[in-house]
Amino acid sequence: MPQTSRHRARRGLAGLTALAVAALAACAPSSGATDAGGAADAKDTLVVGLPGSLSSLDPAVEGGILNYYVAAITSEGLVRLGEDGSLQPAIAEDWTTTDATTFVFDIRQGVDFQDGTELTVDDVLYSIDRARDAVSSPSTAAYWPEVASVEQTGDWQVTITLAAPSASFLTTVSNAAALFITSRAYGEANPTAGTAQAPGLGTGPYEPVEFAPDSHATFEATGTWWGGESAYKTVRFDFIPDENTRLLARKSGDIDIALNVPLDQVDTWQSDDTNVVLAADNSYVGFQVNQTAKPFDDVHVRRAIAHAIDRDAIVSAVLQGHGEAAVGFPTPEALGGYVGAEEATSLLDGLPGLDFDLDAAKAELAQSSVPQGFSTEIVYPNTGPQLGQAALAIAENLNGLGIELTVTEVPIEQWFTTLEGPDRGLHFTWYFSTTGDPGEVIGWYLRPGNPYGWTNPEGEAALTAAATTPDPKERATQILQANALANEDVAAIPLWWGQAATAVAADLQFDDYTPFTLLGVWPDALTAH
Repeated sequence: MPQTSRHRARRGLAGLTALAVAALAACAPSSGATDAGGAADAKDTLVVGLPGSLSSLDPAVEGGILNYYVAAITSEGLVRLGEDGSLQPAIAEDWTTTDATTFVFDIRQGVDFQDGTELTVDDVLYSIDRARDAVSSPSTAAYWPEVASVEQTGDWQVTITLAAPSASFLTTVSNAAALFITSRAYGEANPTAGTAQAPGLGTGPYEPVEFAPDSHATFEATGTWWGGESAYKTVRFDFIPDENTRLLARKSGDIDIALNVPLDQVDTWQSDDTNVVLAADNSYVGFQVNQTAKPFDDVHVRRAIAHAIDRDAIVSAVLQGHGEAAVGFPTPEALGGYVGAEEATSLLDGLPGLDFDLDAAKAELAQSSVPQGFSTEIVYPNTGPQLGQAALAIAENLNGLGIELTVTEVPIEQWFTTLEGPDRGLHFTWYFSTTGDPGEVIGWYLRPGNPYGWTNPEGEAALTAAATTPDPKERATQILQANALANEDVAAIPLWWGQAATAVAADLQFDDYTPFTLLGVWPDALTAH
């Protein structure tokens, strides 16, 4: 089984591209306040078109990337991520740790919830407990390492002690990962917050005032945010799953911004009244292979599928070049934050993998338990048409081997329910690393006890060590060691690292647009153009 390295044409580390807009440069503010600039003078309401619907406004319940983009304007954690991915103060105005096990947070005083009640330390303690509860917060609980204690250690101080060191714990308590602070009174009165009846309560600048699943969600500026004045009085998210309808809504002026524009439609959206900006989005797309499902427990089957995938052709034809063929879980941007761009490229190039080779694919299938082929299905969410197009291209190659792959589109809410189902052999992984941690994606999908049946003691040991190693370069080595072992076992089949396209009305612009922009109070980052 030939394991070969790939040498790829690399884009710049920041991965930023702009079409007919000013050059963009990353710049993270040192506090939560954002200069609203000219946006407030431009209009009172910002209307955003999302490519799918949300069933909950609470990312702790429904953890899709669109949920995080929406929550960014209304909910806060103890810390937040700046536009360069650095940790910045939020509800904690300061923090200290000496051993990556004990974390002491000084809570900001004078913070109001959106209903006018004042934040207390007890609210913070309640929110931490809620975020760790797998029943009330299924989408965030898994992010949390084992916690030894959470306690108030001063009038405005909270100390979290972990059972073991965690190199990435500070990102866990951000609203880009697994903590969304609410009040105890609201949470206990509304155990199903995030619904139409109880859309939520946070400390961010915009309050949810109306939520109609499958239609829209409306937020209004409170005017009392600790971080400063808001750029808009109202931000409304319209859920528009049909791309033609969403494009027409932008052309008619019914929406100002469209998030996650299909990459093969960038040229269609770009026009005199609309600019499209692109940035690497720390996303990973691949096939996760369930080794507990036959015939995917047979390594020859997994190798045959991997050899039948032409990643470079998919990036060129499906993504129109707006992405990069992936060889592992960590994105170049995330890994580069640990070891530098040049070293990240070299390390990723060194990962073993299976090249596109249909003759090799046929030979592997001939050695398998199903030499005549078999039938299987893969499902993808309606918000990711590029996933469906890629799957159809792969299905055509597999059909020549005798493997019939049925490609099925489902609503994104339904797709979430299939991600770890034991009845499917192939699952699409479409993961946006909101934290920029190179160990986030692999740590989730190949964690010890993962639902896909991958067991490799050496790989599990490397991931366990990476979770506690404070030195970035040593941690990067451990992450890539686990990834190399997973590649050799064909536990996953990487497809591409992505970019995100955002269509913006020509009279608006992001002064700074990075992979982390949409995880902050991003409406306030817009200025009149």
